[in-house]
Amino acid sequence: FTLIGIALYLLWKKLCFLPSYEELVNPVTPPCLEPSLQDQNLTQSSPAIQPKTGAYVIGSINPELYKDPEDNSETNFPEGNIGRLWFSVEYEQETERLLVFLIKARNLQAPADSCSPFVKIYLLPDERRFLQSKTKCKTSNPHFDENFVFQASSKTLHQRTLKFLVFHTDKQKRHHLLGQVILPLRNETLTSDSKLVIWRDLEAENLEPPSEYGDIQFSLSYNDYLGRLSVVVLRARGLKLQDESVYVKVALMNHNKFIKCKKTAAVLGSPNPVYNESFSFKTDQKELDTASLSLSVVQKAEDDKSHQLGRVVVGPYMYARGRELEHWNEMTSKPKELVKRCWERPMYT
Repeated sequence: FTLIGIALYLLWKKLCFLPSYEELVNPVTPPCLEPSLQDQNLTQSSPAIQPKTGAYVIGSINPELYKDPEDNSETNFPEGNIGRLWFSVEYEQETERLLVFLIKARNLQAPADSCSPFVKIYLLPDERRFLQSKTKCKTSNPHFDENFVFQASSKTLHQRTLKFLVFHTDKQKRHHLLGQVILPLRNETLTSDSKLVIWRDLEAENLEPPSEYGDIQFSLSYNDYLGRLSVVVLRARGLKLQDESVYVKVALMNHNKFIKCKKTAAVLGSPNPVYNESFSFKTDQKELDTASLSLSVVQKAEDDKSHQLGRVVVGPYMYARGRELEHWNEMTSKPKELVKRCWERPMYT
């Protein structure tokens, strides 16, 4: 009996010293309360988690952590910009299909107050066939979200070029060209595993008809610090050819003496080939008064015989006149700046 009494005493003592729990007041105030009462209730019921400046109550979300990064491509437009186009490209090897997803356009400059744009897509050199998007009414910032499919052999894919023409439809249902985007597929890595998303600024199409022998477009720049003359061969148009491939040969001359020559890749069967290839030549600044550049458009036949379609020479006064002289003088007066002219005329020599 003594042991039982001691055990009961110890059990009673243990129960008396157990910590007591009280039901906590719910810190969440019913939505019917005024905001001032919510703050007062929250402060009285849970002072330990009262938020400080820049902090948040446990369980809440800081919205600053979930903001999307600013997309400068939709806000920063250079002076004179006539629009910008977004699209993606991928290629399926098994089915030999080129998939083009037209995403959106921004900052389109329509000739009227309202803009109703649509886009035509070509896979050059085939300029007779095209795919067309739907017309988006009364918006200069349209969302297209449309898929287009071109059939293209993997062997000739690197010789093809995507061309986007953006039009505006007026109230009389007439179409006005707003600008174009040219994308040569030569330098693009296209697979079905990765979708290439691209944006490009629209270029105004030159409405002046090509000359008798065709035109060539290129850019020049000179870096006086590195002593480097750079040439970007962009494209040609209006060439007189059939199914043969054509390339551009760029030669640096000094006192009519050949110094160095480089050439672009050949483009098959297109009278309007697109190159977008750059070359650089080592040239001292003192030599610019006696140096010149010769750009020749050359047609390559199946028997490996070459035939020159035309040639244009840019340089100082002793070698060039007109546009060619103006292009050269503008390059020398603007070091490190890429100087692009609309079109130069390749003439037979």
